[in-house]
This record gives sequence, C-alpha cells and structure tokens, in this order.
Amino acid sequence: MVNIQDVSIKRNFTLRDALSVLNKTALGLLLLTDEYGLFERTVTDGDLRRLLLDGAQLDDKLEALPRIQSLVITEGAARRDALDLMNKHAINHLPVISITGQAIDILDRRVIDEQILLSTPHMGDAERNFVDEAFKTNWIAPLGPNVDAFEQELADLVGVKHAAAVTSGTAAIHLALRLLGVGRGDRVFCSTLTFVASASPIVYQGAEPVFIDSDAVSWNMSATALEKAFVVACQEGWLPKVVIVVNLYGQSADMDSLLAICNQYGVPMLEDAAESLGAYYKGKSSGTFGKLSVYSFNGNKIITTSGGGMLVSDDLHLIKKARFLATQARDSAPHYQHTEIGYNYRMSNILAGVGRGQLKVLKDRVEARRAVFHAYREAFSDVPEIEWMPEPEWSYSTHWLTACTVSPKVGMTSAELIKALAGELIEARPLWKPMHLQPIFSSCRYFSDGVESVSDRLFEQGLCLPSGSNMTEPQIERVVAAIRKALN
Repeated sequence: MVNIQDVSIKRNFTLRDALSVLNKTALGLLLLTDEYGLFERTVTDGDLRRLLLDGAQLDDKLEALPRIQSLVITEGAARRDALDLMNKHAINHLPVISITGQAIDILDRRVIDEQILLSTPHMGDAERNFVDEAFKTNWIAPLGPNVDAFEQELADLVGVKHAAAVTSGTAAIHLALRLLGVGRGDRVFCSTLTFVASASPIVYQGAEPVFIDSDAVSWNMSATALEKAFVVACQEGWLPKVVIVVNLYGQSADMDSLLAICNQYGVPMLEDAAESLGAYYKGKSSGTFGKLSVYSFNGNKIITTSGGGMLVSDDLHLIKKARFLATQARDSAPHYQHTEIGYNYRMSNILAGVGRGQLKVLKDRVEARRAVFHAYREAFSDVPEIEWMPEPEWSYSTHWLTACTVSPKVGMTSAELIKALAGELIEARPLWKPMHLQPIFSSCRYFSDGVESVSDRLFEQGLCLPSGSNMTEPQIERVVAAIRKALN
C-alpha cells in the first residue's frame, strides 16, 4: 500500500516542490488535496510539463492547475472492477477514495492483476533431469525407462506390489472396470459426491451407475447408504458388479466399514484415489485398499505429470492385463495381431519422467497443502459459520483442496462468496455437484445417508479455496482479507 502522505500535494505547493515529490516517489502520479485533506484530482508529470510549457516558473504555485474530475475508484470496490477501469482508460494507477472523500490508496496494475488460482502445478528441479534423459536417449514415444521406473517407484512409495502408468485417472478407472468384468446390463455402485470421471467409465462399459451418498464424518461414501443400497439390491434379486469408492479432496473414506460391507456381499471395491495420493487411512496409504485402485496426475493434482494416471493392485495378473489392454491389446506376435479390443492408454516416457521428479517432493507438497488448510482454519477460527472438511482421527488428509461449507446464517451463500472472490481475482470453486443431480444421470438410482442427503447439502453450502502448495503467505492473507470483506 502506498503511503498517501508521501504522494499528496496542495495548491500552495510550488511547481518545484511538486517535481521534487514526483522525483522522490517515482510513482509517476501525485494526489492533489484541498485544505481539508479531501481528494481533488490526480497530477502527473505530463500535467506539470504542460504548466511549464504554458509559461509557469518553477517557483510558481499550483493554482493554475485546471480543476478536473480524475478517474478514481471507491473504497471497497472489487479488484476486477478496478482492473476493468484501468484497461478501459489505459492507465496503470488508480486512486482509491473513501466515502468521506479522502484518498486512502493508489492501486498499481502490476500488483492488482495477479490472479490467485485454485491449484496450480508446482514443479521442482528433478523433473527436468528425467525429461532431459528421455531426450538424450530418444525415448520420446510412449513407454520407456521412465515409465517402468515411475510405476515401480510409486508402487514402492504407497506400499502396493504393482502399477501401470496410463494417460489419465479416467483411463485407469475404465481399465479397472473392464478388468473386474463390468459389462452391458451390469450395475455399479459409485460415490455420488465426485467428479464425473468417476462415473463416466461405468457408462463406457454399457453398465448402469447407482449412486451412494456421503457421510458427514468424512464427506466420502456413507457406509449407512451403501448398506441400504445392498439390502435393496438383494431384495430385488441383483448385486452390483463393483463398488467405486472415491476419496475426496485428499482424504480417505472409512475403508474398514466400506470394505466390510463389500466383503459381506462378495463385491470387489475399486478405490478412486485420484485426489488422495499421499493421504493415509489408519497409517496405510490411500489407494491401497481396493482390488484395484486409481491415482490421477492431472495438472491440478498434488503432484502432476501434466496429464496421467496410475492403476495399482497387489494382483500381478490384473496389472499385466491392464498394460496389455492399454497398449491397443496387441498380441505377442511378429505381426500386428489383435484378439481383443484395446485402448491407446499408456503414458509417455517424457511425462513419466515428470512424474518421477514429482514423486521425490510428494511429502513436501502434502505438508505445504496441509499448512495452507490450517492457515485458513486458524484465520477464521472466530467465524463458526465457516465449517471445514472434517478430518477424522483415523485419517491423515493431504488437503489437496481446502474445502469448507458456509452456513446460511452468515447471510451469504457459497455461490455468492465464490462470485465475490472472483471479483478480487481469486479463484474458488463449488464442491463437486453430486452425480445424481447431473442431467446425464438423472434417471439413475440414488441412496442417501438418511433422511437428509448429505451430498446435496455439501454441494449447496460448500466451496474450495485456493490451495496450491506454492501459495505464498501474502496470497493466503489476501484470500483471507477478501473473504472477510465479502462476509462483512
């Protein structure tokens, strides 16, 4: 913030005085105030130069300055409004005027046009070394030493036996469903509070999604709702082929409860850990509980390969079959021969090199994201209307995204808060819109946690705040200030 006194002048100042202040501040802009300290107009070096050209002497006072109405913005206006005004008039500085008419700040385009995004990639130093090696050895196309090493290094890191690197988390889910025998006419239970990529592959296989509500304890799949769905299915004479359990925003679901139900009915679990690499459930890595499990390395994830995913399992046969299917299902023959339909899903050697470098800093990235979450929670400890995504005692969450709900008591909806933050060039987003509320799945069945649909409430009241592991303290402070400004 500019010290207003340093750039303020009055009409009893001489032209020499004004030039001296202008030279000292190097801002290119002065604020002319009246005898009561109220803002009158801006003064630029061009204004002073014109006085000299009109015959004014250096020791003449500024009485000859024309009385004009300068461009200003009022206190409390959004950054975006200020930036729009600057763009419209091609200016780089804009005075902020209080409701009492005093200049209280000067906005600088270079400062205010910085956007704070939700979750940006955070590159380290090791990634470039692995990528350079791929170029040196000409391993550019899909597959190569980096792919093999990335698979093994991730498997070792999370404590699973085998892994297959693919083009996306969605591709990994699709492969998993095919490997688990999901086909036309089958039904698959799936968490409703998730991104569409968890559910779309069910439809790829010609199967029908059946959506399961969240619980209030973890925001992940409700064991109560899952049990209810199984009971109804049995009464109707069918069972789902697979249960897809999604770990939201860096936090594991209550795996013991959910696995017990799946095992009771003999249905395999597919664990969608796309958002939870680096998290733990009772000390065991998230993504190691399903018959097959999935990670994502999309650009906004806690570590990224730009785009990519990983399918993991302790079952070597399943992972070998996944690699086969992901490489166009090409048979072992001297010519191009195919006895099954496959997919072009294998990760490139270059992207796997990025992933290897990112794995080396996973722990640091988790700690950084957790620190962002705790900074927000501490900053709003006096605002009970903001409730944070709970972290049960059995969970160690990465807080990939800092998620919260805003109570209606605060006088502002989460959608209105998101809009207010956008006006300050801060990206916040709603929680996932539940799949059972999506137009494409409107005909699908849904089982709620109880009388209340927890996922509906979370979607209505929830939002995600900027959470990048490369966020600076001033950026966090700016988000906090913007939220308080909106709530007040």
